[in-house]
Amino acid sequence: MRYVYILRSLSSEERFYVGWTEDLRNRLKEHNSGRVKHTAKYLPWELKTYVAFSDEARALALEKYLKTAPGRACSKKRL
Repeated sequence: MRYVYILRSLSSEERFYVGWTEDLRNRLKEHNSGRVKHTAKYLPWELKTYVAFSDEARALALEKYLKTAPGRACSKKRL
Protein backbone atom coordinates (compact mmCIF):
# COMPACT_ATOMS: atom_id res chain seq x y z
CA MET A 1 0.00 0.00 0.00
CA ARG A 2 1.01 3.60 -0.58
CA TYR A 3 -0.05 6.25 1.90
CA VAL A 4 -0.50 9.96 1.28
CA TYR A 5 -0.36 11.69 4.64
CA ILE A 6 -0.73 15.11 6.20
CA LEU A 7 1.23 15.97 9.32
CA ARG A 8 0.53 18.87 11.68
CA SER A 9 3.28 20.40 13.77
CA LEU A 10 2.54 20.47 17.50
CA SER A 11 5.00 23.34 17.98
CA SER A 12 3.43 25.54 15.31
CA GLU A 13 -0.29 24.90 14.77
CA GLU A 14 -0.13 26.55 11.34
CA ARG A 15 2.53 24.17 9.94
CA PHE A 16 1.49 21.20 7.86
CA TYR A 17 3.47 18.74 5.77
CA VAL A 18 2.21 16.52 2.94
CA GLY A 19 4.07 13.42 1.81
CA TRP A 20 3.72 9.81 0.69
CA THR A 21 5.27 6.57 1.85
CA GLU A 22 4.91 2.81 1.81
CA ASP A 23 5.57 2.54 5.58
CA LEU A 24 3.55 5.14 7.44
CA ARG A 25 4.62 4.28 11.00
CA ASN A 26 8.31 4.34 10.14
CA ARG A 27 7.98 7.57 8.16
CA LEU A 28 6.30 9.34 11.09
CA LYS A 29 9.16 8.18 13.33
CA GLU A 30 11.66 9.61 10.81
CA HIS A 31 9.88 12.97 10.82
CA ASN A 32 9.79 13.10 14.63
CA SER A 33 13.43 12.08 15.02
CA GLY A 34 14.61 15.06 12.95
CA ARG A 35 15.97 12.92 10.09
CA VAL A 36 13.77 14.67 7.52
CA LYS A 37 15.29 18.02 6.54
CA HIS A 38 12.01 19.75 5.69
CA THR A 39 10.30 18.95 8.98
CA ALA A 40 13.18 18.96 11.47
CA LYS A 41 12.68 22.49 12.79
CA TYR A 42 8.98 22.14 13.63
CA LEU A 43 9.12 19.02 15.84
CA PRO A 44 7.09 17.19 17.04
CA TRP A 45 4.59 16.17 14.36
CA GLU A 46 1.28 14.37 14.62
CA LEU A 47 -0.56 12.52 11.90
CA LYS A 48 -3.56 14.62 10.88
CA THR A 49 -4.91 12.27 8.20
CA TYR A 50 -3.86 9.72 5.63
CA VAL A 51 -5.30 7.96 2.58
CA ALA A 52 -4.21 4.48 1.48
CA PHE A 53 -3.81 3.54 -2.18
CA SER A 54 -2.90 0.30 -3.90
CA ASP A 55 -1.92 2.30 -7.02
CA GLU A 56 1.28 4.36 -6.73
CA ALA A 57 0.32 6.70 -9.57
CA ARG A 58 -2.89 7.72 -7.81
CA ALA A 59 -1.04 8.27 -4.54
CA LEU A 60 1.50 10.52 -6.25
CA ALA A 61 -1.27 12.43 -8.04
CA LEU A 62 -3.05 13.15 -4.74
CA GLU A 63 0.19 14.21 -3.05
CA LYS A 64 0.95 16.56 -5.93
CA TYR A 65 -2.57 18.04 -5.77
CA LEU A 66 -2.41 18.55 -1.99
CA LYS A 67 0.78 20.58 -2.44
CA THR A 68 -1.01 23.12 -4.69
CA ALA A 69 -2.93 26.14 -3.39
CA PRO A 70 -6.36 24.61 -4.14
CA GLY A 71 -5.23 21.32 -2.61
CA ARG A 72 -4.06 23.02 0.59
CA ALA A 73 -7.38 24.85 0.85
CA CYS A 74 -9.29 21.61 0.31
CA SER A 75 -7.26 19.72 2.91
CA LYS A 76 -7.72 22.44 5.53
CA LYS A 77 -11.46 22.53 4.92
CA ARG A 78 -12.25 18.85 4.47
CA LEU A 79 -9.46 16.70 5.91
